[in-house]
Amino acid sequence: MQCEGDKTYDEIGTCPVCKMDLKQLENDSKALETNEISEESIFNLTSKWHTEEGNEIVLEDLKGKTLVMVMIYTSCKAACPRLVADMRNIEAQIPAENIKNVQFALVSIDPETDTPERLKAFAIENAMDGEQWTFLQGTDSGVREFANVLSVKYKEISPIDFSHSNIISVFNSRGELKHQQEGLGVNNKETIETILELTK
Repeated sequence: MQCEGDKTYDEIGTCPVCKMDLKQLENDSKALETNEISEESIFNLTSKWHTEEGNEIVLEDLKGKTLVMVMIYTSCKAACPRLVADMRNIEAQIPAENIKNVQFALVSIDPETDTPERLKAFAIENAMDGEQWTFLQGTDSGVREFANVLSVKYKEISPIDFSHSNIISVFNSRGELKHQQEGLGVNNKETIETILELTK
């Protein structure tokens, strides 16, 4: 029964019109392509990271969800608390049915200080220890490489202080950059719209 003509769906399930089971198309090259990583994807970066839980991952392990990422450091007293508040504000505006397809990742620019244990404590302190939140500690070179991809600039001013860009980035499930929000406490309407578009 052709309810919706040639319409296809990305996920296995049932037809919303006739409730029949959807079948996978044979040799569907378009479907195969969606799992491939493009040259623009951050998943091409091979550096290793530690999560706040102490697990070692590569960025490709985050594939499959819309990623909302920001670079911070936990001892920051100025901009980072505002960036964290912005991230929480974005999360609060995403409906429950979309949030399951979103991963919020906070990447430390101070990997020496921000150990997995410290990141875990910071996550708990800021009520960001749900499964939709991930904190990442990398190597100096891995952090620098990632920052370059995001056009985030940062510089150590003293052993406990950095100057840095204030950018929140949104990536699709294949790790391709789709939107960036720059500044502190800025209007996040476009950021929210991008996330909703990518998770519908």
